[in-house]
Amino acid sequence: MNNVDPEQIERTSSPILSLGFSPCPNDTFIFDALVHGRVSCGYTFRERLEDVETLNRMALSATLDVSKVSYHLLGHIMDDYLLLRSGGALGRGCGPLLVAREKLDPGSIAGKKIALPGRYTTAALLLRLFNPSLSEFVYLPFDRIMAAVADGSVAAGVIIHESRFTYQGYGLEKILDLGQWWEEETGHPIPLGGIAARRDLGRETLLALERAIAESVDLAFKNPALARPYIRAHSQEMSDEVCDAHIGLYVNDFSRGLGEEGEAAVRLLLGCAEAAGIIPPLREPLLA
Repeated sequence: MNNVDPEQIERTSSPILSLGFSPCPNDTFIFDALVHGRVSCGYTFRERLEDVETLNRMALSATLDVSKVSYHLLGHIMDDYLLLRSGGALGRGCGPLLVAREKLDPGSIAGKKIALPGRYTTAALLLRLFNPSLSEFVYLPFDRIMAAVADGSVAAGVIIHESRFTYQGYGLEKILDLGQWWEEETGHPIPLGGIAARRDLGRETLLALERAIAESVDLAFKNPALARPYIRAHSQEMSDEVCDAHIGLYVNDFSRGLGEEGEAAVRLLLGCAEAAGIIPPLREPLLA
């Protein structure tokens, strides 16, 4: 008789939750231990790896039980989801960049086409908060924005993810760091993306998910070599150096848990978005 791993039997017989996150190195680093059963919270996970705007749109239709979403989008789904304290991207020096083919005054792009990585991304929200008069937006997958700026299809573009490390290779210039603007204006770190979970899972399950994701982050930090194969399998043509820089920029202590500082930053961002009429009034509790 073949030897059977009791832990494998337990995992496969556990109830299943759908879990969405991006193929970017920071997310695969965070969720590797969770989806491969090295962390247990009583559930098995069926992962769905998609770009952030696809995940945002899936969350709008409440398709997934648990999903990485932009903090901008969170303001539109609070009836169905709440925010988990762990697993997200929030920090300093990690905000979206506005780039163009040449050095420009950010004020000079009013009335010109600007590429954004999705209608519901935090990048889009920050640009609208920075200059509410801007309206000529073109929505493109994040990995197509630099080429669109370089070939003149748009006057400028807001870039995220690993594009922060590669835009100069397209001959582009940074004209505004939206994260730096936010930090200087508010004194708070910038909330980029968080983990949303369906409210109807119940508080006990939601808190167990928070703990399990935090433990998954801890395991990845303690033994990053374990997560490397999963990261490389989804990082396309990124070099190890870019993968490591990506993780170093977007995964930090806030990924383990928001804490008071992180929660205050999230509430401020959502409050600014609500005051500007960009998201509807928040009626439900933010956290479990």
